[in-house]
Amino acid sequence: MKQNVFDVLRERGYIEQCTHEEEIRDLLGKEPVTFYIGFDPTADSLHIGHYIQIMVMSIMQQHGHRPIALLGGGTTMIGDPSDRTGMRNIMTQEIISQNAENFKKVFEKFLDFSDGKSIMDNNAEWLLPLNYLEFMRDVGVHFSVNRMLAADCYKNRMEQGLTFFEFGYMLMQSYDFYVLNQKYDCKMQFGGNDQWSNIIGGIELTRKKAGKQVYGMTFSLLTNSEGNKMGKTEKGALWLDRNKTSPYEFYQYWRNIGDADVEKCLALLTFLPMDEVRRLGALKDAEINKAKEVLAYEVTKLIHSEEDAIKAQEAARALFGGGADSENMPTTELLKSELGEGMNVIDLMVKTGLIKTKSEGRRLIEQSGVTVNDNIISDVAASVTESDFLDGKIIIKKGKKVFHKVKLV
Repeated sequence: MKQNVFDVLRERGYIEQCTHEEEIRDLLGKEPVTFYIGFDPTADSLHIGHYIQIMVMSIMQQHGHRPIALLGGGTTMIGDPSDRTGMRNIMTQEIISQNAENFKKVFEKFLDFSDGKSIMDNNAEWLLPLNYLEFMRDVGVHFSVNRMLAADCYKNRMEQGLTFFEFGYMLMQSYDFYVLNQKYDCKMQFGGNDQWSNIIGGIELTRKKAGKQVYGMTFSLLTNSEGNKMGKTEKGALWLDRNKTSPYEFYQYWRNIGDADVEKCLALLTFLPMDEVRRLGALKDAEINKAKEVLAYEVTKLIHSEEDAIKAQEAARALFGGGADSENMPTTELLKSELGEGMNVIDLMVKTGLIKTKSEGRRLIEQSGVTVNDNIISDVAASVTESDFLDGKIIIKKGKKVFHKVKLV
């Protein structure tokens, strides 16, 4: 007998909050359910935080349910105030549409869209044509300002100043749930834990306008054992687009996570059976590195490809094994004219993006945290010259685990 997907999601550690836990579990065990998750295309790539939601959609589909991946072409015109300290930049429709196209390519890797098994829609279709007065009479009348102001997504913004423009976001997202319920008989909305207030708004609106009971569930945000959000790198977010975060950098991020986070990440970010997840998570000391390799390989394979995962793994093993050359290492090209008679190591690290400021570079060198071709740099005034480039390249190592190749052209 097939396991209830609710139990699968709970065992793997996804579920944070439910509006009606028993009813949701019963419904998911009884019939195929159409559900949705919204993605506002505020950037030109999805990042690792979105990946949790994509995994949930994929697992739900594997158990016979129908996902709607809703692109927020309309809601992105405002921007979700949740988890924000300031207002989002206002984006043009053209940029939003292009970002949405990039998102589609990722969804198609994880979901089967044939024969209506899953749906991709865009709320621009029903939000952009709305007439303001009609919308406020039809939808706004069902929302209490007092209750909205008590919601975390608004409460956190009150001190910095919440605009009326952003205040409308909850109404828009709630209206999405109502429309999808009417259009596709969508009975559930899922999202990150920061979406709880917006999901409740949609459930209430659907009950008041359509007289139907619908449900909501939120998922854990990806955090480490200290409770800090994961997915932040030297360059910012851990992106799913290879042009923003290379497969090698992506692999290295997971290869280098803390020991205490391995089991949780294996459960949330891979399809490995839970028995195997627990076995790998129980490894101790040096053995835990095997589990990190499995994690890095599996996630890179899912997001990019098996070929990318193999290349990244081989590159990482060469580096950890003392080898210093890899075709798959992050690389910066340096013109001979830029190098001239020599370039300061700190300036070169700024150019490669290994450090953000020269003071960071000075501090690393003073702590013996920088090597060039396996030679520790001890002088902040040290430079590299053409003679340092072996076969036209050098390898800079920052700390114990960050490597970068500079190619002289």
